[in-house]
Amino acid sequence: MSKTYFLVTSLLLLGDFSFLHASFSPSLIEDMAKIVMDNYCSPEKLVGMKEDIASATSNTEVLNIPEGELLANVLSDGIQTTVSDPRLKVSYEPNYVPVVHPELPPLPAEQLVAVLQSSIKLDILEGNIGYLRIDHILGEEVADKVGPLLIELVWNKILPTSALIFDLRYTSSGDISGIPYIVSYFTEAEPVIHIDSIYNRPSNTTTKLLSMSTLLGERYSVTKPLIILTSKNTKDIAEDVAYCLQSLKRATIVGEKTAGGSVKVDKVKVGNTDFYITLPTAKSINPITGSTWEITGVTPDVEVSAEDALATSIKIINLRVQVPAIIEESASLIANNYASESVGMDVAEKLRELLANEEFSTVVCKEDLETKLSADLKMISGDKSLKTTTNTPALPPMEYSPEMYIELIKISFHTDVFENNIGYLRFDMFGDFEEVKPIAQIIVEHVWNKVVNTNAMIIDLRNNLGGPTTAIAGFCSYFFDGDKQILLDKLYDRTSGTTTELLTLPELTGIRYGSKKSLIILTSKATAGAAEEFVYIMKKLGRAMIIGETTAGASHPPKVFPVGKSNIFLSIPTVHSDTSAGPAWEGVGVQPHIPAAADAALEVAKGIFNKHLGGQQ
Repeated sequence: MSKTYFLVTSLLLLGDFSFLHASFSPSLIEDMAKIVMDNYCSPEKLVGMKEDIASATSNTEVLNIPEGELLANVLSDGIQTTVSDPRLKVSYEPNYVPVVHPELPPLPAEQLVAVLQSSIKLDILEGNIGYLRIDHILGEEVADKVGPLLIELVWNKILPTSALIFDLRYTSSGDISGIPYIVSYFTEAEPVIHIDSIYNRPSNTTTKLLSMSTLLGERYSVTKPLIILTSKNTKDIAEDVAYCLQSLKRATIVGEKTAGGSVKVDKVKVGNTDFYITLPTAKSINPITGSTWEITGVTPDVEVSAEDALATSIKIINLRVQVPAIIEESASLIANNYASESVGMDVAEKLRELLANEEFSTVVCKEDLETKLSADLKMISGDKSLKTTTNTPALPPMEYSPEMYIELIKISFHTDVFENNIGYLRFDMFGDFEEVKPIAQIIVEHVWNKVVNTNAMIIDLRNNLGGPTTAIAGFCSYFFDGDKQILLDKLYDRTSGTTTELLTLPELTGIRYGSKKSLIILTSKATAGAAEEFVYIMKKLGRAMIIGETTAGASHPPKVFPVGKSNIFLSIPTVHSDTSAGPAWEGVGVQPHIPAAADAALEVAKGIFNKHLGGQQ
């Protein structure tokens, strides 16, 4: 069923009216429908309207409503519901006089100055932030007349500012021809940009709005922050200006969602009646988004109440002023401290390139900057550990009773002994040596002693996410004999410029597993950090067979560096393993001897041991 028939039928059901005689002309609805069909800006919403006008208008009960104003309200509700557009409105105005906007009179210079100063508010805020409020968007004709004065009284005072807050919270009127003027002052002269398309329904024409290559006065530098303030009262042409600059990524919108008006609304008399229909006769179609702000409004980048918009925008600008120094300091920290010098230098250079390309010009808060910086560092380096972080102070050590330690160890370690006396040991995090040392005897008694006398062992690190590397040497030592000290790895610390040798320990708590019994380590793509260092050492020295997936390719535990006085902190890996014999595991992971899906690795390991050990019995 068509929209027109539904419109008329729904109007009849809006009230229980019973009148003997019609009060208004039967052609009223037909005339109104024709006006909508010929002038409404979105004809695609009116498909099927023409075919049903004749049948729909034969039902005229609604016209029995005796009061014109009441009928107008009923008709408005019906047409707004049918077309799904609150901008269409029917009114009954017997005394309506069309508004004719007078031309700007030839005022003396001093009076013209007074008029402009009363309609435009200008201020220079702390930090050399410009503030400009305009409550009406001037059209081309008026702008040509008052342009020189506007440049002298307003624009030349704005140009030297470091950033601009453009206040459109109170702007509800304007002229379409003013859109290119305003947008062009915030874009480059070349190339000319297609900023908007205006479709005019009565003429069935589309006009492209282009940026202007020639302007009166200078342009506002595209490198300077531009914030536009909006409110629910920001309407029509002001919405288009805000949406164009937002779509061009030239401005950040702060405030409330705008009214969702139209670039052009006309009021048309319905036949020879005193009824009028107000409807949008043109619409904006943005060439960048392919969409429009009409009806829905412009959604701000930072949504706050209109009252808070100015204070919020000042905070945003003050942050953006600090951004270059923050990025430069971050680049220097990475260049001077990242574990691999060549990688650190490359990351720093690319980070500076992002800054030069205005990649950080749209951040709106500290958290936004931290998120973007982390994402960019990961993209550039491929290192998940190189990121922004918090500088949370370490919690004070907790006092545990021996019973609590035992329960904690039971949760942290899982042991088993499979067929053919195959030991199984799983733990999902490496501990700090200084923290583990006092409870080493408890770990030996409740964990190690359950698997140390097995014929072979499976160490399951598939869910081990790393942790400190300080206990690596001690753990490795259990799988080597104690008669000689073995060099496990060399760790180079970029920050201090020192190299530390990881050596097996001559003395251990508990007995060693030794170097003779077979050992398999299970890995997955989640195996990371300290766990990878252990796997790398055991594989490099030929002490264990690795089964599973290539490990995460993370890094040694990173250090935290403050970025100047910004209260932003960087997590930077500063240590890498000895690479004299080729690439280690950082960034690339450790490849297994026998690749297998993580969930199948244990059965593969058990199968290998059962075949080997079973045949010996």
